[in-house]
Amino acid sequence: MPHNRRFLLIRRPNGEPVPEDFSLVTEPTPELADGEFLIRNHHASLDPAIRGWMDDAPSYMPPIPLGDPVRASTVGIVEASKAEGFAPGQWVMGLNAIEDYSVGTIGGFTQPIDASLVPSVTNYLSVLGAVGMTAYFGYIDVCEPKPGDVVLVTGAAGAVGSLVGQIAKIKGASKVIGIAGGPEKCAKLTSRYGFDAAIDYRGKDLAALTDAIRAEAPDGVDIIFENVGGDILDAGLNNLRHGARIGLCGLISEYNCVEKIGARNIWQLIVHRASIRGLLVADYIPRFAEGGAAMAAWLQQGRLIADEHVDEGIENSFDAFMRLFAGSNQGKMILKIT
Repeated sequence: MPHNRRFLLIRRPNGEPVPEDFSLVTEPTPELADGEFLIRNHHASLDPAIRGWMDDAPSYMPPIPLGDPVRASTVGIVEASKAEGFAPGQWVMGLNAIEDYSVGTIGGFTQPIDASLVPSVTNYLSVLGAVGMTAYFGYIDVCEPKPGDVVLVTGAAGAVGSLVGQIAKIKGASKVIGIAGGPEKCAKLTSRYGFDAAIDYRGKDLAALTDAIRAEAPDGVDIIFENVGGDILDAGLNNLRHGARIGLCGLISEYNCVEKIGARNIWQLIVHRASIRGLLVADYIPRFAEGGAAMAAWLQQGRLIADEHVDEGIENSFDAFMRLFAGSNQGKMILKIT
């Protein structure tokens, strides 16, 4: 059997991860038992949620055990199989790890996919994968859109945020405002993704962010799709319209903070009789076919643009992952392992 390169978590990060928290090792590829199949991982999805899985803290998934490879969604090809329904040469997608080879089991997270249906098999990690389904169900189900809504998307140039802004326009929002970091990303929001306005958060404190949102939405916003937290969330809370809905998808500004701050302006939820609801894409797995069909149709019609940023080489796992927090990726962050 070939050797297996694995990107291990060997120490719990204290704040922002550093290279010493990880180790790239080469180990024998495991032998298969009955009911198992061996996956040759080609691409891994790098997502902010991975940072949360590194902490030994209560969450919706158990923490990554120290000494185990970093958990990630992957697409790959079945290399060998002792499992009915998984044949060698078949493309699959599942929650595996950043490693050359993963072992799948019948009834596990890994499922077959049809690579011929998409321009690139990486699309199953972006627009037709968990990212796309987070945007679709997070906006459609959690935010409960209505025609004419004024929508604010934070982390708008990210993989989820850029899709949410486009879906909001498709669903009849009267104005979609995106918050992103830097003039290049803000220009991309309006020129490529069809946002009506973009706000650069860099160099702005809470008061300045509040004023910038109010300038674009003087009567307040009906929907906030929140990916960032911190001052950006508080500025949004300062600009709510009566009955506003907030979909809480992520809090990337706090993932590397030792002390979590949380929102400070939640009084505004009472003032405006607004609601805030957390969302987790795992709740919608039984409806992925529905969301995938809608997203695929919009892609085919040219109504949706999904960008991907692919870095190559498992030896570059740390640098590629940290792009998420530096904001240097230009689309859905994906690592090409092979």
